[in-house]
Amino acid sequence: MKIALVSEHASPLAIAGGVDSGGQNIYVAHVARQLHRAGHQVDVFTRRDRALLPAVSDMDGVRVVHVPAGPPTQMSKEDLLPFMPEFADFLVGFCRRERIPYDVMHANFFMSGMAALKVKAALGIPLVTTFHALGKVRRIHQGADDGFPDARFAIEDELVRRSDAIIAECPQDAQDLREHYDSDPSRVEIVPCGFDPAEFGPMDRAAARRALGWPSDRFAVLQLGRLVPRKGIDTVVRALAKLRMVAGIDAHLYVVGGNAEMPNEIATPEIARLRGIAAGCGAAEHVTFVGRRGRSQLREFYAAADVFVTTPWYEPFGITPIEAMACARPVIGADVGGIRYTVVDGETGFLVPPRDPDTLAERLSRLARNPALGERMGQAGLERVHASFTWARVARMLEEVYRRVAQAPADDDYLVGERTSRRQRAGSAHAAVGRA
Repeated sequence: MKIALVSEHASPLAIAGGVDSGGQNIYVAHVARQLHRAGHQVDVFTRRDRALLPAVSDMDGVRVVHVPAGPPTQMSKEDLLPFMPEFADFLVGFCRRERIPYDVMHANFFMSGMAALKVKAALGIPLVTTFHALGKVRRIHQGADDGFPDARFAIEDELVRRSDAIIAECPQDAQDLREHYDSDPSRVEIVPCGFDPAEFGPMDRAAARRALGWPSDRFAVLQLGRLVPRKGIDTVVRALAKLRMVAGIDAHLYVVGGNAEMPNEIATPEIARLRGIAAGCGAAEHVTFVGRRGRSQLREFYAAADVFVTTPWYEPFGITPIEAMACARPVIGADVGGIRYTVVDGETGFLVPPRDPDTLAERLSRLARNPALGERMGQAGLERVHASFTWARVARMLEEVYRRVAQAPADDDYLVGERTSRRQRAGSAHAAVGRA
């Protein structure tokens, strides 16, 4: 197949860990690579956010097309909606110029879907949509802090109606689509996120700590990911203070992430807020902000920790718990969204209520006092992610969805004709290549 992945703000070439660079970037990069390895031709369309970027970059055989839409500078994703008509016009023109038409488009996030709908209307290319986060759910949890306009809701409603298939990343995501968007269950497929065994796997804890310069005998708690308020890192800081003062555990929290390699309160304002909370609860000396790290360095951090903790207010999926389990580490996660799906409470770690430092401190104390329990949970998590959450498996599941929508009849007479024409053009092109 020839597949177009659309990801307007989340480039697969970006370094994860910044405010607008996280799970979606990782998802698009790994899905694209796995589909290419399976023999498909894959193009990724993402907004041009730097003036010196080439029109097209190569990523391990995948074409990454930098779409000129808005100024070629980095912008918050909340400010990109006005530039999506320009993004859509470029997509339509690019698709029309392609010698072999795309069999399917996979839009990631609602703005990518908005642009892809115009391509579907113009050229009849089937559309698969992964929202990665739903606007109505975000508004429930963030309220006035949600920077997206209300127009997002109508766009998402239209995408739910007009997409040929919708990818929900976990059962909670599918439930939210039903409850808030009245989605058709027959067009919703649950396909999770994943991890790459070449990136993440068990390694010796002592060796990892030596490499990072961590003390060998201190109970180490790891928080890794984007540093934004909704990730609930303040809950982890408060739990650490309670773990030390109430339970008497010599524990230290390492926070990896941010917009710069050196922890910088100007580049990453959330660090300033968290440092203030740590100082207020007497834990300032026991919290280390590491800064952003590249993907190749993350395995050592997971391996060096005694436990990985992630307690967001809500989480559409959450890739970091899977990565931690792939490194055979127990995970304590908030009982929300995708974390509820990936972490098996009492088996691969613990689920705790969000914004509840007391319960989190109690679960941390259990693991600190019983290292064998943490080892058993880590091994159970390792088995679970290899069975269910590899990127190779995710790509195979997506392939099945793509093939089904590509072969399905179109929704109206115009699209039937356009889709038939596309297939005839593709057949002619393939035949010409064969004769050559």
